[in-house]
Amino acid sequence: MDPAAEQERLLLSLLRRACGTRFGRDHGFDGIRSVADFQRAVPLRRYEDLHDDYLAAALPVLDGVLWPGRTPYLALSSGTTSGRTKHIPVTREMVRANRGAALDVLAWHLAANPRARPFGGLSFMLGGSTALEQVAPGVRQGDLSGIAAHEVPAILRRWSWPPESIALMADWDAKLDALAREAPVAEIRALSGTPSWLLVLLERLAARRGMPPLPALELLIHGGVAWAPYRDRLAPYLPAGCATREVYPASEGFIAIADRGEREGMRLNLDRGCFFEFVPVAELDALSPTRHWAATIETGVEYAVVVSSCAGLFGYVIGDTVRFVDRDPPRLLVTGRTSWTLSAFGEHLAGEEIEAALLHAASQAGIAVAEYVVGPEFAGSRGRHRWCVEAAATASEGTSAVLAAALDDALRAENDDYAAHRDGAQLDAPEVVLLPPGAFAAWMRAQGKLGGQHKVPRVIADPDRFAAIAAALSAPGPAPRPN
Repeated sequence: MDPAAEQERLLLSLLRRACGTRFGRDHGFDGIRSVADFQRAVPLRRYEDLHDDYLAAALPVLDGVLWPGRTPYLALSSGTTSGRTKHIPVTREMVRANRGAALDVLAWHLAANPRARPFGGLSFMLGGSTALEQVAPGVRQGDLSGIAAHEVPAILRRWSWPPESIALMADWDAKLDALAREAPVAEIRALSGTPSWLLVLLERLAARRGMPPLPALELLIHGGVAWAPYRDRLAPYLPAGCATREVYPASEGFIAIADRGEREGMRLNLDRGCFFEFVPVAELDALSPTRHWAATIETGVEYAVVVSSCAGLFGYVIGDTVRFVDRDPPRLLVTGRTSWTLSAFGEHLAGEEIEAALLHAASQAGIAVAEYVVGPEFAGSRGRHRWCVEAAATASEGTSAVLAAALDDALRAENDDYAAHRDGAQLDAPEVVLLPPGAFAAWMRAQGKLGGQHKVPRVIADPDRFAAIAAALSAPGPAPRPN
């Protein structure tokens, strides 16, 4: 109940455990006595820095490098903007911390719904393949959902679904068909996953089983991508009284859980293996950025999230951005990624502004957005933003122009820098390319990244990478498989 005291206690405990590791010796963990000491001794690192300094020479065997003993799991996480696959260490201590946070989700659900019976049926986790590759003695790697499934305690397996025969399937389309065909729909009480893939699953279940497809469902747990674009599209598939609860899990740790109602922020997990720091986004690349923590955070500021954890990550910039709505206890909203900014022309658009503008413009154009990606295009000294937008249903002729104009107006109203560059003629009006339903799923399938925890890269600042993605999305090919 004392966020600052708990977080400092946890940090010092982590440092004591890791003081004999290579990382701990390099940074003098045995002499650190406070948060301030830690921040002076340990610089911020992104994955690329950690990889070059500590992981590259050791992977796949991290034995006393970041955390005592051999790290048993590596969570493979594909960077949505850089495309580089990350190998995130997952220790036994982190497995236990994540399991505790998952039970916290049920605790908050029961606190808000005392008559709920989540263990009166099955809990259905929609994840990627649970197959893990053994890459060294005592070391496995794969999708984080696969690690979680592998570590479900035997006592809880009777309440878990799907069975291993389906969970191990790597072909996402075949797996969805099997899930829709085999699901014991009358027994499922809780469903968790990424909203985009939950929608696909529920559509297939409804086509086979009718509406609502999961009549006993009382809790939908969602996370990984913004909820707003999917809220109204998922609502018809949920039975009356089904609660929704947002969570903020990451490969680096289970960060926050919604303990109140929707849109009221998620409560920071203060005692689940992670010490958190928060750096103002504008200072992230400064020589001496301000590093806030539970004792010093402020509401209304966009922060980059930094984690130090029982998986051996210390001062690690995970790439997400958040804004606090409460300080005691800390509650936050996820606002995007540190790389989800567009400023190729000095317009300084944040991911939250981009998302909000598109939702507003879509309502003006009378469409529902299924997926999108946006990036810069250059033409000499001038340029524009190009939006590749997949509508949930086939759009009428002229919708692209309406959507582009509404986007331009919304961004002008939201961001002064954008308005100034539009008026100053450095930035041309945006272009919108409407894609048919299923276009992004077809592209993700071609990339081998369909389903599970894979997410569409929404904002691409690199013009060359964006051009390649936009060209692939727009290329003619076989009709996308209906979702």
